[in-house]
Amino acid sequence: MIKQLLGKIPRKSSKSAGNGENGRKNGKNSKAVANTVSKGNSGQNNGTMISMKHQNGNLGLYSYEVLPGFKDVPNSQKESLFFRKLKLCSIVFDFTDPVKHVKEKEIKRQTLLELVDYVTSANGKFSEAVVQEVVKMVSVNMFRTPSPQPRENKVVDGVDLEEEEPTMDLAWPHLQIVYEVFLRFVASSETDVKLTKKYIDQAFVLKLLDLIDSEDPREREYLKTILHRIYGKFMVHRPFIRKSINNVFYQFVFETEKHNGIAELLEILGSIINGFALPLKEEHKMFLVRALIPLHKPRCLAMYHQPLSYCITQFVEKDCKLADVVIRGLLKYWPVTNSSKEVMFLNELEEVLEATQSQEFQRCMVPLFHQIARCLSSSHFQVAERALFLWNNDPIENLIRQNQKVILPILFPALERNARNHWNQAVRSLTINVRKIFEDLDPELFNDCLLKFQETEKKEDETKARWEARWRRLEEMGAQKTAGK
Repeated sequence: MIKQLLGKIPRKSSKSAGNGENGRKNGKNSKAVANTVSKGNSGQNNGTMISMKHQNGNLGLYSYEVLPGFKDVPNSQKESLFFRKLKLCSIVFDFTDPVKHVKEKEIKRQTLLELVDYVTSANGKFSEAVVQEVVKMVSVNMFRTPSPQPRENKVVDGVDLEEEEPTMDLAWPHLQIVYEVFLRFVASSETDVKLTKKYIDQAFVLKLLDLIDSEDPREREYLKTILHRIYGKFMVHRPFIRKSINNVFYQFVFETEKHNGIAELLEILGSIINGFALPLKEEHKMFLVRALIPLHKPRCLAMYHQPLSYCITQFVEKDCKLADVVIRGLLKYWPVTNSSKEVMFLNELEEVLEATQSQEFQRCMVPLFHQIARCLSSSHFQVAERALFLWNNDPIENLIRQNQKVILPILFPALERNARNHWNQAVRSLTINVRKIFEDLDPELFNDCLLKFQETEKKEDETKARWEARWRRLEEMGAQKTAGK
């Protein structure tokens, strides 16, 4: 009975994938689930009739067959064959069941590889119909229901403690080739921008940005490259892409602190910022202040600090006047109890100070060196040691030398206490070296600071002695009252 029914169904019925009149709609519209498989005759090619739910949730029967290769047909038929292969690859299989549709999945994989070669070797502009079909095929495969939700960033002292491996998409063997097809299509010189921007529109870009939250690092890497290509090629989308990335950062910093793709987005931005024309637009400066600098706030900073630091440094190198804004921003978000994060801040601070001019340095040096003094006094030896390493950087040491009359009085108490009492030998040795630098530069200033420190220390000792004497009197009075009862 089933064979008789199938015999009445036309072979090429893939158009029914987009027809919802006879279909049963399903809310899960981004994953096609295979239901039944029936073998049928396909003339020259051995094909399979598959009853499936298409990407729009409609049921339909599809002829899944091995199509001829591009080299086996004349040039006049290649575009038509390209269409047929794209439609064949628009069927999405369920990869949670490894034994279902094994043959059809292999046919699709081989077809996708052929599409990669065809797009790469294209020697004529893609027509609008081709562009539309490519974007449709890519959308069906890529824009699917996300598997697990983004993992919670389990971080202690800036170190990612997530021990489990990230979840890998079971469909990746096919999905990777889909990404490769799309990447080569976007990068191709035969892709007309004016024509393609109608289909790779703002809604499409937003879906790509949603996908970059994927747990699969391989998928994020492809999306990073594709988004960067789109930004470079489709100039009309550039402001929208920057604004959309801003919104992702805002939600991450001020609401969720959960996102898997922050590092990849910052890598895209690093390249974008590098290409900013001078003088910088006010929009770009606001992006630095409102989006990039607050990214130092989340506890999971270690996951994306390197590309963030690169972006920040790019801004300072392009406009040295931004150094004061950046340094004050770092001081605003400076960690209090997270030593690993403090080391990261000190690393970034060194890169920023290398690109800082004397005038900008003078504007922020007082609050900056109060913070550095606190770092020098840290009982965590890595924090103290990293702060002392700033004197190994020649440009930074020159800035300090030029402004030592302001800086040394701020640092001197921390240097003196470290040299005397710090528990770590390496920190004590480095402190003595820095102390010697200041002493050789200006012995008179150094001696003045030493005298003031000794006076302050004497006053502190006297105050401490008075408080101890007062406490002793109170204790004696308390003991007398207790004895009198």
